[in-house]
Amino acid sequence: MFFALDGFLFAGWVVRIPAIKQQTGASASTLGLALLGVSAGAVITMMLTGRLCRRYGSHAVTVACGVLLPLSIALPAQTHSALSLGLVLLVFGAAYGGMNVAMNSAAVDLVAELRRPVMPSFHAAFSLGGMVGAGLGGLVAGGLSASTHLFLLAGVGLLVTAFAGPALLRHRPARTAPEAHTPQSRSQRQPQRKLDPRARRIVVLFGVIALCTAYGEGALADWGALHLEQDLDAHPGLAAAGYALFALTMTIGRLTGTLLLERLGQTRTLVLGGAVAAAGMLLGALAPTAWLALAGFAVTGLGLANIFPVAVGRAGELAGPSGVAAASTLGYGGMLLGPPAIGFLADWFSLPIALTTVALLAAAAAALGYGARNATHA
Repeated sequence: MFFALDGFLFAGWVVRIPAIKQQTGASASTLGLALLGVSAGAVITMMLTGRLCRRYGSHAVTVACGVLLPLSIALPAQTHSALSLGLVLLVFGAAYGGMNVAMNSAAVDLVAELRRPVMPSFHAAFSLGGMVGAGLGGLVAGGLSASTHLFLLAGVGLLVTAFAGPALLRHRPARTAPEAHTPQSRSQRQPQRKLDPRARRIVVLFGVIALCTAYGEGALADWGALHLEQDLDAHPGLAAAGYALFALTMTIGRLTGTLLLERLGQTRTLVLGGAVAAAGMLLGALAPTAWLALAGFAVTGLGLANIFPVAVGRAGELAGPSGVAAASTLGYGGMLLGPPAIGFLADWFSLPIALTTVALLAAAAAALGYGARNATHA
C-alpha cells in the first residue's frame, strides 16, 4: 500500500506540471531548474534515511514519510514563481526520497524472508499507483484546479497512511529468524560492518544502473506530458494519459518480473530491459504523431520496468539499508541530472531531441547490466 501510495501521489503531481508551469510563468529551462528541487531534496535525505532506518527501523520511517509526503504535495500549487516552486519541491522531494529508501529497505527484508526475487512486485504496486494517479489526474485536468486536485490528494494520502500505518508498525522484520545465517541477513544485523572493496564497487555499479533508468522515469514523468501537449498538439487529457500508459506498462512488466527473473536471471533481464527501453524511447521522442509517441512510451515502460528494482534489491542484499540508500541516491542522481539537462537541451535544440538522451542512458544500463554479469545470480 505504501509503494502504491508513493506512485499515486507522485503521478498526481506530475500530471499537473503543465498547469503549474503556466501558473508560474516558467520557461522550459527555469522549470527544469525548479524541478531539480524534487531530486535535490530526495538525494539530500536518502543517506540520512538509511541511518534512520538502522536506528528506528524501516517500518517506522516508512510510516513517518507516509505522513510527510501527503502534507508536502499540496505545496507546489500554492506557488507563483519558479523560485518558490523550486523551494517547496525541495520539501516534497525530501519526503519522497525518504519514503523510497524506507519502503525499499522494508521490502528487501521481506524478499530475504521469502527467498524469492519478488522485489519487482513491490515496484509493480508503485507503478499501479502511478497509473491510477495519472489516470485520475487526466480525468480532472480540464475541470479541477491544480490547487484543489493536490489538496484532495493530500487528504487521500493521509487516510491511506492512517489505515495502513498501524499494521506496518506492529510487524517487526524477522532479523533473528532461522535463515539469519545468510549473507544478506548478516549485513542487515551488522550494518556497521564495512563492506569489502569489491562489494562496495558492486553496490556502486548497481547504483549507476539505477541512475540510468531513473533518468528515464524522471524524464517521462516531468517532460512526457509537456512533449505530447506542446510538440504534438495533444489534448491535456491525452497528454496526462501518456504517463498513465507508461505506468501501466511498467506495472505489467513488474507483475511479471519475478517470473522473468526466475526464467532469465538478472543479467538477461537487465540487458533485455535496457535494449527495449532504448528502442521505445527513440520512438516516443521522435514520432510525428501523439499516438505513435504513446506507443513508444508504452514500450519504454516495459523495458524500464524491472531494471531499477533489480538494481536496488541487489544493493540491499549486499549492504542492507545502507546499500538501498546508496543505490537509491545514485539512482535519484539520474533524476537530479535529468530535469535541468532536458530543460536546457530543449531550449538549445528541441524537447524531442532532448528526450533521446533517455534512449542513450537506457542502452548504457543494458551495457552495464551485461558488464555486471559476474556479480549477479546468473
